[in-house]
Order: sequence, then structure tokens, then C-alpha cells
Amino acid sequence: MRTRDSNEVADRGDAESLALQALVWILSEQDRAERLLAMTGLDPDDLRTRAGEPAVMSAVLGFLENYEPDLIACADSLGVRPEALVRARAQIDGPEFDA
Repeated sequence: MRTRDSNEVADRGDAESLALQALVWILSEQDRAERLLAMTGLDPDDLRTRAGEPAVMSAVLGFLENYEPDLIACADSLGVRPEALVRARAQIDGPEFDA
């Protein structure tokens, strides 16, 4: 895996690529994969069909954010800072709307 020099995510395409890499990392360990399914309410067929959808990618990154040991381990495995995964979710979610 290449190492990224920055914790910034350049664009939405980079954010989506990082989210998909994070998903692969999550699914590489059965207990972690089962926890993702339980926490997100997705089932394996749903995940296969919808993996590239922004809502699913955001849920994957949110899953990592909610358990710091996985966030750090995933970031290390992908050669990025944990902050890059958090920023990727923000990029995928898009701009916040003011009420």
C-alpha cells in the first residue's frame, strides 16, 4: 500500500477510494466484519450491492470512527493517518447545511 504524506483527502474520489479500502480492511477479519454488519444493519447481500453508495461508504468510515483501536489499525494498514479516514467521511457526506 502506498503511504500518503498528508492527512488531507484531495477530493471526493480519493475519499471514496479510501472508504472502499477501509471496507476491504474491515472485511478481512470475520469478527470485525460481523460487527460492521450488526452495527450498520446491513446484510452481506446489501453490502455487496451497495458498497459504492455514499451512505454505505459513510457508514463504513463512521464504524471505524466509533472504535478508535480499529480506526488506528486500519489507518496504519492503509498507510494514512486516522484523521484522513475521518476527513474522508466528511468529504463523502458533503457540506453541512445550516438550519
